[in-house]
Amino acid sequence: MRTEILKKFRDEETYMRDEIREKIQKNSKATYQEIFGKLLVSISIIIILLIVSAIFGFIFSKGIATFTENNAQVKDFFTGTNWNPSMNEKGHPQVGALPMILGSFGVTLLAAIFVTPFAIGTALYITELASKKMKKILQIVIELLVGIPSVVYGFIGLNVVVPFIRENFGGTGYGILAGAVVLFVMILPTVTSLTVDSLKAVPKHYRSASLALGATPWQTMFHVTLKAATSGILTAIVFGMARAFGEALAVQMVIGNASLMPTSLLNPASTLTSVLTMGIGNTVMGTVGNNALWSLALVLLAILVVFTLTLSSTAVIRVELSTMLSCK
Repeated sequence: MRTEILKKFRDEETYMRDEIREKIQKNSKATYQEIFGKLLVSISIIIILLIVSAIFGFIFSKGIATFTENNAQVKDFFTGTNWNPSMNEKGHPQVGALPMILGSFGVTLLAAIFVTPFAIGTALYITELASKKMKKILQIVIELLVGIPSVVYGFIGLNVVVPFIRENFGGTGYGILAGAVVLFVMILPTVTSLTVDSLKAVPKHYRSASLALGATPWQTMFHVTLKAATSGILTAIVFGMARAFGEALAVQMVIGNASLMPTSLLNPASTLTSVLTMGIGNTVMGTVGNNALWSLALVLLAILVVFTLTLSSTAVIRVELSTMLSCK
């Protein structure tokens, strides 16, 4: 009798041990969800990489056709000032892209110069001086400015900015100055929002320590808060410049679209994006003119990649500085 009880107990113990081992070894619902999540993320990353690689490869293959098939010189492309792909000079098409490159940089840099003091001033007011009600109102205004289509900005620039420049500064009104003013209004909410985030990220004890040492609120803002948020503000400005550099429609409506060397802020000029948007639909695939436009697109893509890498590097530096300051 005792032997049978011990045997029954051992059988039950063995059964429970096997059941526990089976439950442990069996994949649970959470395990399947984890596997599915990893698989979904991996597929998404692969698809994104394939799409980006295909875009880069397509633009690169089309962009170099000007030099490999149409015998254009790389030096003439980046230093030439004559843009007339249909005309040949000694067997080489006239594809001087320097006026468009300088026009793009001129409009972008001038817009950045305009937007920097306004964005910093607005961000300081929002984070340091404004009441809660005023902060909400300004936040709504900034969001509304972000949501306005670029064609609306271009139309306002065409009917307000261009006539104003013509009447007060002379010329036709079209040019780099008009394009910079329109871009200034377009990138102002973006740069302001990022600057606000940078100022909010400054630790509060920085301000408290400055005030405790006898500094006034204005001295604290300019000598403590702004210096601590410098890297974030620079990131905001570079991000705004990247958006301004790639803007096409609004700039095209007010810059004049003349493929000439920009000698004055008031003379008509052109940018990479304006020439692309005007010419890409009026050329035949595979012709010299079409290949030249793809070369401009390749240059534009390369410049935007540089902007993106600059943003990434400044973000990394910002994180490292924040880590060092928090450790201290």
